[in-house]
Amino acid sequence: MEGRILVGFVTSNPQNRLITKELQKGDVFVFSKGLIHFQKNMGNGYVVAIAALSSQNPGVITIANAVFGSNPDIAGDILAKAFQVGINIVYQVQSKFYLLHAFKILIFLSML
Repeated sequence: MEGRILVGFVTSNPQNRLITKELQKGDVFVFSKGLIHFQKNMGNGYVVAIAALSSQNPGVITIANAVFGSNPDIAGDILAKAFQVGINIVYQVQSKFYLLHAFKILIFLSML
């Protein structure tokens, strides 16, 4: 590894505790399978790191896309209650994913 990278993950319910560590050359960090995690470059240049996965095709779930961009939609009242926000905020966030989805469709159709 080269550079500095901040890594972290959130433990499962009920604690939902954030665990973080700033890694430097020679450090190792393990993300438990299925937990929400992140990596952030802490320097001004590039970071080079090695990652190993537990499967040839582990898949990726981006939480915002899964929650606010699902097809069909998760009902707004359910998301409003889960995130403790007004339903209009949920609709506002969902609308951004509709635009992104429509843009991807237009790009796909233009390639035909």
